Order: sequence, then structure tokens, then C-alpha cells
Amino acid sequence: MSITELTGYLAAFLTSLAFVPQAHHSWKTRDLSGVSLPMYSLFSLGVLAWLIYGIMINSWPIIAANSLTLVLACIVLYLKISQKEH
Repeated sequence: MSITELTGYLAAFLTSLAFVPQAHHSWKTRDLSGVSLPMYSLFSLGVLAWLIYGIMINSWPIIAANSLTLVLACIVLYLKISQKEH
């Protein structure tokens, strides 16, 4: 594995890991008052675009990072949307 690929995996790990505390906090407390619905919607679409791009160029660091980040962002997004309905 090259240093470039290792750097990609490290970046993927760190940026995906950054969303774990927000997703965990949101799931546990159901307090999403500080979460912006438009921001998370746009962010999730952007992450989906990065995932598609990663698939198109067959880049596993991009695919791995954006798959995990998309799941975590969608959890927060789902909780925010379902909170607004109540």
C-alpha cells in the first residue's frame, strides 16, 4: 500500500469518525435542536455525490469514508425530520 493510499485511508477514517459523536448524541438524547435541516440535507447530498464519484473512479478510501459518513449523516437527518413531524 502506497503512502498516498494510506493518507487517503487516514483522511477517510478521521472525517468519518468526526460524525460519530453527533450521531451518537442525536440518537441517545433525541435533541436535535442545534442541527440545521438544510445543512444536513445538503451535506448528505454532497456525501452521496462523493460516494458516487469514489465508485466511478474505484477509490476505496473515498468509497469507505463516504459510505460510513452517509450512513451517519442520514441517521441524524432522519432523526431531525422525524422530530419535526411530532
